[in-house]
Amino acid sequence: MAAKKKLLSFISDENLYSAVKDILDVAQYAAYKNEDYIYRNAIDPFSALFDTALQNITLKEWLGKEASRQIQKTLQNTLGDFHQTILGSLPGWENLERGHVFDIRNTRKMIIAEIKNKYNTTKGNHKTAIYDDLKAQLDGKYKGYVAYYVEVIPQNKKTYNKEFTPPDNRTKTQRPANKSIRVVDGKTFYGIATGDKKALKKLYEALPTVISEILGHPLKSITEDKLFTELFEKIY
Repeated sequence: MAAKKKLLSFISDENLYSAVKDILDVAQYAAYKNEDYIYRNAIDPFSALFDTALQNITLKEWLGKEASRQIQKTLQNTLGDFHQTILGSLPGWENLERGHVFDIRNTRKMIIAEIKNKYNTTKGNHKTAIYDDLKAQLDGKYKGYVAYYVEVIPQNKKTYNKEFTPPDNRTKTQRPANKSIRVVDGKTFYGIATGDKKALKKLYEALPTVISEILGHPLKSITEDKLFTELFEKIY
């Protein structure tokens, strides 16, 4: 009997399924918890009133949407960890998990990286703190490495791999350009990490199969929807 073909060439099925299951577990727990805790998140009754009127729905329908929104927020907050786990599971890469200055490293490629899910995940001076932390690492133990600040979801459908010069609002200046401290979008960084420029798209396309098998029901309504491809292409 022929061995089952790997879903993706750049990561084992075991690591892929494990990373996806972690995300699904978080989402399912958030849905379970939300039934009892939704009111503890200080729902704004004024917002509920205006939003219900604008959408022409009932307050009960609005409450259901608000519960879904809160679950989605929890999910989005976890997706940075998902990409960190995937990237840290690639051959030659290491996921440093919590408590470290940065998220992943590859000693052969001489790369360290901090992973964020979206371009606006980190606000204001927090980016300068990340820059300073990465620079300290390059000045010390990781001299000769390249440090990346990864924004998996970029702004305005842009791909980039450029020097990271975040603004410092306190001094009204920017951190100095350093060719070894870079900001990069997710599509580009997945290409750097795997050697496959289409790696992120291939991961996206493989996820319905993995999610379907874990949840135990088909996702044809998603994969056969033209929006499945369009959603990805509108971002990258």
